[in-house]
Amino acid sequence: MMSMSFLTNFPLISALTAICFSQVVKVPIAFLLKKKTTWALAASTGGMPSSHSASVTALIASLVIQHGWNSPLVAIAVTFGVIVMFDAMGVRRQSGEQGLVLNQLIIDLQNLKLKDQQAKESLRREQQKDKHIKEYLGHKPLEVLFGMVTGVCIAYFVHFLMSLFHVL
Repeated sequence: MMSMSFLTNFPLISALTAICFSQVVKVPIAFLLKKKTTWALAASTGGMPSSHSASVTALIASLVIQHGWNSPLVAIAVTFGVIVMFDAMGVRRQSGEQGLVLNQLIIDLQNLKLKDQQAKESLRREQQKDKHIKEYLGHKPLEVLFGMVTGVCIAYFVHFLMSLFHVL
């Protein structure tokens, strides 16, 4: 029988809470920034705040709260966190930007094949149905920063709640 002791794992609960919170809060933030808003944003990559940054920062903050800065667990988590956040801003963002360019190239090539306006209208309708390369994979530095702030806040909030209910 599986033990429910994972429910008392403060760093794990903090990290998972940070992921869930950051994903859900992307929807109202997009609305406030007057960007395209759908509930699909809650399951998407990219956007404000970075759930990658929020989760690793919540993990790091939780480990610091629980074990102190000198813990080898904190060293491992910080190293892991730096790699994740660098990847979220770097490689993943570049891949997303390449997706934008490739999608525009596909549209431009298809438009070159069209000879009249009716065909262009038909293509526009089809393009809306077609799947394109995923464009928003990574994060801007500001999204990573807000993810970090979110992660620290979540860690302290989860610690407060778990202490309040004597789970820690």
